Amino acid sequence: MNAPDSMHRSVMLGARLMVVDDEEDLCELIAMRLEHHGYEVVTETSCRGARRVLRHDVVDVLVLDLRLEDGDGLTLLDELRETDPDLPVVILTAHGSIETAVEAMKKGAHSFLTKPFHDHELLATVAQALVGAELRRELAGFRRGSGRSSGTRLLGESPSMIALRERLARVAATDSTVLVTGESGTGKELVARSLHELSHRRKRPCIAVNCAALPPDLLESELFGHVRGAFTSAHRDKDGLLAAAEGGTLFLDEIGDAPPSVQAKLLRVLQERTYLPVGATREKQADVRIIAATNRDLGADIAAGRFREDLFYRLHVVPLHLPPLRERREDILPLSELFLRRASEKHDLGRVRLSPRALEALRAHDWPGNVRELANVVEAAGLLATDGIVELTHVEAALPRPASSSTASFEPRLDVEDLPPMADARQKFERAYLCEVLRRTRGNVSAAARLAGRNRTDLHDLLKRHGIDAADFRN
Repeated sequence: MNAPDSMHRSVMLGARLMVVDDEEDLCELIAMRLEHHGYEVVTETSCRGARRVLRHDVVDVLVLDLRLEDGDGLTLLDELRETDPDLPVVILTAHGSIETAVEAMKKGAHSFLTKPFHDHELLATVAQALVGAELRRELAGFRRGSGRSSGTRLLGESPSMIALRERLARVAATDSTVLVTGESGTGKELVARSLHELSHRRKRPCIAVNCAALPPDLLESELFGHVRGAFTSAHRDKDGLLAAAEGGTLFLDEIGDAPPSVQAKLLRVLQERTYLPVGATREKQADVRIIAATNRDLGADIAAGRFREDLFYRLHVVPLHLPPLRERREDILPLSELFLRRASEKHDLGRVRLSPRALEALRAHDWPGNVRELANVVEAAGLLATDGIVELTHVEAALPRPASSSTASFEPRLDVEDLPPMADARQKFERAYLCEVLRRTRGNVSAAARLAGRNRTDLHDLLKRHGIDAADFRN
């Protein structure tokens, strides 16, 4: 399973995105792609329109073109750093403006996409931005709740999480290189950011790079920078993200996917604290702390010749392992209550609680997507609850498959003489299904579309075809 695919399946349910690009057709195309994967999307074609939305609405991620007809995306980014510094911004840029995009990242943008880009690049980048925002909220919540630095309060009272927090607290104050391992969705970036928050480098940048999200040549250039003439489009010298993280922390996520050329250069950074920009002849100094993470078996990758053994030992100075959620089921209740409380605040649901049977179903599930999947399922179940109580049926509807064998489906027996034509049966079921989805979401078409796994346009067409008015289900 590659990193982008696993992340697509674990995006935050119902996340609201805004796409700002003065190319109206491109704006709508991006919106359609994102809506197809369960996001709610609003589009604008100008800085003025984006400001208007941001004044009166809440968005989880802003996808922003750098060049707009009525202004500069960098100017809008500067304004956002003052008014909403936690809003993750993904920059869209043309090939010739990558230097400007990197400048935007130094100003606080989460990442950038170079046009044209593939669907999987868009989805992976947005998912990473959402996860990063969630982690920052987690850190802020830990800080408020504990009255001390956030990194000491990684949630969970299982023995493995208690031991992890204790080790993290001891390691954070050092400059030791850390390798964080664990399955996708366990919270590896949260560990990295906790280490940074607790370190003496906390006032300097903490920059995260997903080694699986960029092509090898672009990853090398973006990490280490390049000099003018290093390749066709290198019209001037450009600093990389290693330089942008100077004095701070560089978090290398999915390090197992780094290509050989990047592995070799990272080895030199760790050994000599120097690096060579692409095409350069003079080395630069690197004052950064390296934290790497992977969900791969690096031992198997070393045996297969895909990962350098010497780099592994340089990264593996302090190993921190995040156990999968199925191995610490005692943490499911406090995590579920936290995520349900967040969902209630986010969607103004009032007080919502888990029924005993709902909690039993959550505890019984294997959670292949780990904590990230649990957060999504609990939020979805909270949206479905109509009387302030999340029942077993709500959890079952939100889970990608039954939570346990006790909820397994069965094949009904049909009386052949009473069978209607298949087309009539399909129409009858489709109408009943749409009514049930609207009932569970109280007539909220966007939430109904997410629950049905369709985009809003498709759902509107289906409702119109069946003569169903969503307003009839609002109370």
